[in-house]
Amino acid sequence: MQERYEDSYLYRLRHSAAHLMAQAVTELYPGAKLSIGPPVENGFYYDIDFPTPIAESDLALIEGKMKELCKLDQRIERMEVSREEARKLILDDTIPGMGEAVAEYKLQLLDAIPEGETLSFYNQQRTDREGTLHRFLDLCRGPHVDSTKEIKHVKLMSIAGAYWRGNVKNKQLTRIYGTAFESKEDLEGYLERLEEAKRRDHRILGKELGLFMFSARVGTGLPLWLPKGAQLRMTMTDFLNHEQMKRGYKPVATPHLANVKLFEVSGHVYNYREKMFPFMEDDEKETYVLKPMNCPFHIEIYRSQMRSYRDLPIRYAEVATVYRYEQSGEVTGILRARGFTQDDAHLFVRPDQLLEEFLGVVDLMQTVLKKLGLTDFRARVGTKDPSSDKYIGHDENWEAATKAIMDACDQKGLEYEVSPGDAAFYGPKLDLVIKDALGREWQMGTVQVDYNLPERFELEYIAEDGKPHRPIMIHRAPFGSLERMIGLLTEQYAGAFPFWLSPVQIVVLPIADRHNEKAHEIASQLMEEHGYRVEVDDRRETLGKKIRENQLQKVPFMIVLGDRDLENGSIGVRSREDGDLGSMSLADLVAKLKPLE
Repeated sequence: MQERYEDSYLYRLRHSAAHLMAQAVTELYPGAKLSIGPPVENGFYYDIDFPTPIAESDLALIEGKMKELCKLDQRIERMEVSREEARKLILDDTIPGMGEAVAEYKLQLLDAIPEGETLSFYNQQRTDREGTLHRFLDLCRGPHVDSTKEIKHVKLMSIAGAYWRGNVKNKQLTRIYGTAFESKEDLEGYLERLEEAKRRDHRILGKELGLFMFSARVGTGLPLWLPKGAQLRMTMTDFLNHEQMKRGYKPVATPHLANVKLFEVSGHVYNYREKMFPFMEDDEKETYVLKPMNCPFHIEIYRSQMRSYRDLPIRYAEVATVYRYEQSGEVTGILRARGFTQDDAHLFVRPDQLLEEFLGVVDLMQTVLKKLGLTDFRARVGTKDPSSDKYIGHDENWEAATKAIMDACDQKGLEYEVSPGDAAFYGPKLDLVIKDALGREWQMGTVQVDYNLPERFELEYIAEDGKPHRPIMIHRAPFGSLERMIGLLTEQYAGAFPFWLSPVQIVVLPIADRHNEKAHEIASQLMEEHGYRVEVDDRRETLGKKIRENQLQKVPFMIVLGDRDLENGSIGVRSREDGDLGSMSLADLVAKLKPLE
């Protein structure tokens, strides 16, 4: 198994960097109230209630103080204490960042820790030349590095607003984001990748390439797909549908909303309520809700008739839009939207079919990622957190489902890490975490094994023994969501999509009006005989301008048509990557394009 980020030295280093930043803040801004400061995927943050607002320009001052404290080589030591001792430490005015005047959030955190759980502080301390002891304590379960001298390569990135406990009814705090690395080279490389990421930002490229847009009248997180973006979606779904048909999937289609009773049975109302849009009531006092998931609909289709063991496996597939209430501050272009389209499918299988069907799903997911050019990925098994009560179903079903996923990974030779608490509320899952061209990781395709929803909906099939038995469900979505995958691909390729995926694959550029008729004839031939997506740019602009603008639109190939081409029966060809390819016949161009399809 691969090492989890949470078990790595880098995770501890970033956790300690968050504490070091908090210490710097308490020394620079007396009266600042600390709340929480965890490590996150690419760094760390700390939420702080400042006595007066700070700006981005203040980050350099805080970062400078951190570097000063780093050089002091403060030991970082864990202290386990009783609840009474913890409260005394939090209220101790002699410790920077502590004391009754600034203890508001730390006391709430302490009160939220269950009775009987170990309470610990991490102490950063040093003795100066005069023999005076200086220390900074923070309530924290850890883990951390041994000394502040290890936190050498750190950078504060930005500030943002964050509601205390994530609740909009609470006070808004200032969140400072930062990152830390083990070496100067790693930090510099990360900062360079961030600059490259700005150039590849899907929100900017999406607008420049005419893929999608947003409208305040439509609403936050609800993208409108423009012709080129809609073509991109269609190309991806056509490819997936073709692969699914070969594997025995059957298409279904379901509505965008349903009676809330459906989601009461599934458990979503009780376990997923905060992500569901407000409920609606009709004139008959029935309550409806926009669907956050497709699975209950597919279950109802399965339940519509008696099933035999010979009918299984049944594989229902649907490309369907779902709606989830993301906080407006969390919406990020099409990477995190409120309305998005899942390439969803649900398989109903017998126990003896589970392993084979799961392997088939993993194979499909790998086929999809290979076609998209996303070959650098790792596997993560999301399991149940034994300390949480958010999960439904019996322990033995969870154990069986988790074992099935791990057995399939082992048989597939797929290395994986285990991530407790990342399971869906109804079952464990396998996520494929993709690393993009900039080294960033994205959780995309997912597959889940589910014993619980078949039980909640009382699903059955008649087995060979003539008795009813319970099927097992597999949930899967190779793309994850079309929106998120297109956002990733836009940034992965910086808008220069592979030939097979490009919304416009070829543009024909007639040099003068007298070449337009032949240009449209060539375009029609390429579209009708070979299925290519072709446009004719017959604007009355110079050839140079048309070439530059279509190059900016990332069109893979351009055909230039002038007098000599008409005379010789040839075409001039330009490639997005290689520039001018010279003159050739149309048949030669088609032969060149075939391997790229």
